[in-house]
Amino acid sequence: MIRDRGRIKWTAMMLPEHVKCLRDWVKEDQYEQPKEMDEQQLELMNKTVTQAMESGQDITITYYQNHRYEIIIGTIHHCDKTAQRLHVIDRFEAVHRIPLETIVDIRLTDK
Repeated sequence: MIRDRGRIKWTAMMLPEHVKCLRDWVKEDQYEQPKEMDEQQLELMNKTVTQAMESGQDITITYYQNHRYEIIIGTIHHCDKTAQRLHVIDRFEAVHRIPLETIVDIRLTDK
């Protein structure tokens, strides 16, 4: 029976710099690529934001940050057009300022 320990037996022969590079490579391999938005999606998201601001409904926002897609659920406080940010208050009363160019999807959330 062969008792192979996998990567454990090879790390003793590697320099610490090589181990760090391999760990960084594995982390970069898990990065997600940003999606391209078309005009119809942007118009639909704009209507959803307007409707949510008027009615005070909860929304689910998907945005791209640090090579990953993040999801936040909350209400829109206001839209800062000069800074190009959307101010959202989540269910825990925390304020999030999301840049408009990172937003991928906005949907109304049922309570």
